[in-house]
Order: sequence, then C-alpha cells, then structure tokens
Amino acid sequence: MQQRQLGPFSVSAIGLGCMNICHAYGAPVSEQQAERVLLAALDAGVTHFDTAALYGFGASETLVGKVLSPYRSRFTLASKCGMTGVDVNGDGKLVRVIDGRPATLKATCEAALQRLRTDVIDLYYLHRWDKQVPIEDSVGALADLVREGKIRSIGLSEVSAATLRRAHAVHPIAALQTEYSLWTRNPEIAVLDACRELGVAFVAFSPVGRGFLTSTPPDVSALDPKDIRRAMPRFAPANYARNLELLPAYNALAQQAGCTPAQLAIAWLLHKAPHILPIPGTTSVEHLHEDLAAAELKLGDDVMAALETLITPQTVHGDRYNAQANSEVDTEVF
Repeated sequence: MQQRQLGPFSVSAIGLGCMNICHAYGAPVSEQQAERVLLAALDAGVTHFDTAALYGFGASETLVGKVLSPYRSRFTLASKCGMTGVDVNGDGKLVRVIDGRPATLKATCEAALQRLRTDVIDLYYLHRWDKQVPIEDSVGALADLVREGKIRSIGLSEVSAATLRRAHAVHPIAALQTEYSLWTRNPEIAVLDACRELGVAFVAFSPVGRGFLTSTPPDVSALDPKDIRRAMPRFAPANYARNLELLPAYNALAQQAGCTPAQLAIAWLLHKAPHILPIPGTTSVEHLHEDLAAAELKLGDDVMAALETLITPQTVHGDRYNAQANSEVDTEVF
C-alpha cells in the first residue's frame, strides 16, 4: 500500500479506526470477530491503528493491546485522552466526561499503556479540547509525556485552525483528527490549510459518512437503540430521506469510476491532498479489504469535480452533531 506521513511516522495511506469494534454503532461484535479484523488489517499492510480511551470505556484499547501487542514493531499506534468514561455518581455506571486537566490526561495515559500492553504510544491525541482548561495547559501535559518517553508525538481532535496554532506554539503537533468526508466538508474552511502550512498530518475519521456513502447505507428505522447516529440530525428521518436522494447520482459516479461507493469516498479523500490520511472503521473483513483497495484507485478530474458538485454543504441536510455535541467541539462551521 502507498505510504503517507503521520508526523514522524511513515504509515499506510489508509489506517484502521478501532472505534466500532466495541463502541458507537449498537451492540459490538464478538471479540473473535474483532480479532479477525485487526489481524486481517495487519496482514493487508495497514500500519496505522487508531483507538481511544473513550471507545468502549477502555475496551477498544484493551482489545487492540491483546491482539496486536505481539506485533508492536510492525505498526504505528495512536490513541486518545481527554474524553473518557467516569463513574460520576459512584454507582458503577460510567458516563462520558471531557476533562483536559493535566493530571487527568497523565493518569489516562498510564492506564492506556497498561491496556495497550506497550511502553510507549506513538501518537497521543487530545480527544476533545476541554474549554475549561487552556489548550496550552493540556498540550503542556502531553509534552511532559513526550519528555518522559511515554508517548512519541501529540495530536489534537476536533479543533479549529486557531486552536491548532495555539497548541503548536507550545509543542509541535503531529496530527489533527476530525470528521471529513464528502458529506462533512468543514475542514475545508480553514483547518486543512493550517495543517498543510504547519506540516501537520490530517487524519480523517468517518470517511464514508458513518456508513452513508456505501453500498448499504443504514436503515435509520432499524438502528440499535444505542447507535450514536440516532442522535445525529442528518440521520433524523426527514433529513435522511432528503440525503438518500443524493445516492443514485453518487452510485452512478462510483460505477463510472469502476469502484464501490465506499471506495469512491475514500479515494476522493486521498486525492484531495497528500497530507490527508483516512481511517475507516469496520467490523467486517470483507469491507476492510474493500476499503483498502481504494488506495489503488485513480480518479479523474471529471469525477472529482462531479463529486464536489453533487455532495456539498448545501445539498446535505442536517448537522453532523446535535446541539450538545456541537458545543463540545471547536471546529469551524459553514
């Protein structure tokens, strides 16, 4: 597979997002199935695995550590802190909490090292900027972890160009991770250019629009009660019905390009700029290989232009997050 730079690391152009092996889209798959996907990715040449303390409240890190630690020298490991599960009521029930205080970030890292069965995490992101804590303080704590040899580089997630610049002034930022796909174009406002200017890799999560830009877009009426898409406005029935109207023309473009809809979405990202690295997630080995094949696609200028005319901020209906989630991110909006 072609390689791209992720901070100081040369990695596969397409990485594997490890959220949905145990989190977010309803009941997780079995541990055995998750193991099959992780090992198949490694065997296929994936050298960039992305997880977080939040995912499954530690379950994803634990599984990645259990399955992949014997092959630790073969891949770049990314994880995240600053948003975790906390027993706030003392009843044993964990809830998601954003906490960017230095002591919390350092404690989260120590726990992650244990779960991941490693001495060092290659790329460690601040999963969300806690707006009650100056970004300089949170990044300063991560810089301490670099000096202590517990992490090798620092990343940010879901922040604006202005916040990236503030953080980069404290310690070089290796990567910025934010949702980016044909139907979520917000990074094009400012942060993609800021990354290019500063030499920061841009890691695109949800590159196939949380399943929308695939051969089998989700049936929103059948989503699991715990599926996070239920709370996302663009998956609300009225908005989603309008969004589905985009797919016949989109699927025709995939056919024209000689690929599947998911491959077209990922290839579009790879063609946008050399500092963009998509990290699709999947629980299917078949879909994994489908996604990875996108790295070999060559899209013509006519297809690129047609895609960007068809799916735009104006033609997509509904925000990507609800009001609560939008208040927790620091990204530019159209």
